[in-house]
Amino acid sequence: MTEELEQYILRHIDAEPEHLARLDRDTHLQLLYPHMCSGHLQGRLLKMLVRMVRPRRVLEIGTYSGYSAQCLAEGLVEPGAVVHTVDIDDEIEDFVVRHLEHSPVAGRIHLHQGDALKVVPALTDEPWDLVFIDANKRSYVDFYEMVLPLVRPGGFIVADNTLWAGKVAEPASGSGRVDAQTVGIDRFNDVVAADPRVETVLLPLRDGLTILYKKP
Repeated sequence: MTEELEQYILRHIDAEPEHLARLDRDTHLQLLYPHMCSGHLQGRLLKMLVRMVRPRRVLEIGTYSGYSAQCLAEGLVEPGAVVHTVDIDDEIEDFVVRHLEHSPVAGRIHLHQGDALKVVPALTDEPWDLVFIDANKRSYVDFYEMVLPLVRPGGFIVADNTLWAGKVAEPASGSGRVDAQTVGIDRFNDVVAADPRVETVLLPLRDGLTILYKKP
């Protein structure tokens, strides 16, 4: 993906809403690791996926600055539909809340602080229609095994960063394959590809986006 091609794509999709552009800018100015923000293209895709699936209950594991949560909520069309988003980093909670206060979808987003492996099982007994995983790469398999039984048959799981800057495709002996994040993502990719409970597609969008369909 060249810079020129990316700019061409951005000129030919829906414009980034002003409040999200402001959030993206503040994320880059005020937070560490701003590359973790979903951004314009992925944000529009997340909204479109929600439009297509028409979920009533959406779970996000990994809030970061709240950009993706707002995009997920923007796509909701069902009455009473909500997004529950969970993040373990409480140091940026004030940042997330401040931007949510100025968001047109704030009323549809419920923010939870804590370890998702402990928080999610305690939320409710109702099934999730769509789950977006974008948190600690070391724990992707743990997140997946936790949420799959909680997703309704015919529901979806979307996982971000599943190409991990291309490191997952490097030779097993390569230096890029030894860090814990790459190992975690590579293991997740192997697990879901071999899991008969789901249908899997991995898209080369940004840093890799895997979409999983839970078979009825």
